[in-house]
Amino acid sequence: MERMEGLYRPQWEHDACGIGAVIQIDGTKSHATVDKALKIVEKLEHRAGKDTKGETGDGVGIMVQIAHPFFTKAAAQQGIQLGEERDYGVGMFFFPQDNLLRSQARKMLEIIAAKEGVEFLGWRRVPVVPEVLGQMARDSMPAIYQCFLRRPGDVERGLDFDRKLYVVRREFEQSNDHTYVASLSSRTIVYKGMFLVDQLRKFYPDLQDEDYVSAIAMVQHHPGQCGPHAGPGGDHVLLHHGRRHRQGAAGGGPERLRLLHAGQHPGISDDERH
Repeated sequence: MERMEGLYRPQWEHDACGIGAVIQIDGTKSHATVDKALKIVEKLEHRAGKDTKGETGDGVGIMVQIAHPFFTKAAAQQGIQLGEERDYGVGMFFFPQDNLLRSQARKMLEIIAAKEGVEFLGWRRVPVVPEVLGQMARDSMPAIYQCFLRRPGDVERGLDFDRKLYVVRREFEQSNDHTYVASLSSRTIVYKGMFLVDQLRKFYPDLQDEDYVSAIAMVQHHPGQCGPHAGPGGDHVLLHHGRRHRQGAAGGGPERLRLLHAGQHPGISDDERH
């Protein structure tokens, strides 16, 4: 029997999801970064799963920085004034299509934000093009909204504000069974869904807008993980379907939230801090 050398072992060889990233090292934000990342994911068809008709994919997503020029414009169209960059957070919510359930979930988020001392600024219904989707994806498509939350004056920009938003998100997730939160941050946002690899760009006009600029863009096709109803469990601190997963679904529940309130961050890796 041939002796194995090095770290490689064939028994560890498994199929993997497709992944890609475009990063402008000097921090310059541009729409070209977003466009290049979308082109990467559009080349990952060999990793993609499809339904029997070949119309519906099993998940594609992208994580990009919050584009201040774009969101200032988009929020203003809803009568919302955001203020300066990183003085607000943006959440991506996949609500049920049922009007009553959606209204209840939205109100719950507003109540939790107020309880945490974070001013709720308003909702934006995300423009989408459902016609590009397969029938299965259209039938299960959620109502996709973004919310805007203002940074409290006594909370620093960056990690401190994102820690506050994390508490809002986790309290909301623990109180609502009908809504999936794709992201809630002052720095990054996730666009995702049950797409074929070429549908992500087409479904979200936001990503086609020249004002949508970013210095980083991370994309992934991940079988079974990117659907609009994908749950928050089983998370880990790795790049997957356009976002860095939370570790262990906040492992520790209420106790972890209490520590976050106190300014501590148990179990959060350096990847999550930066």
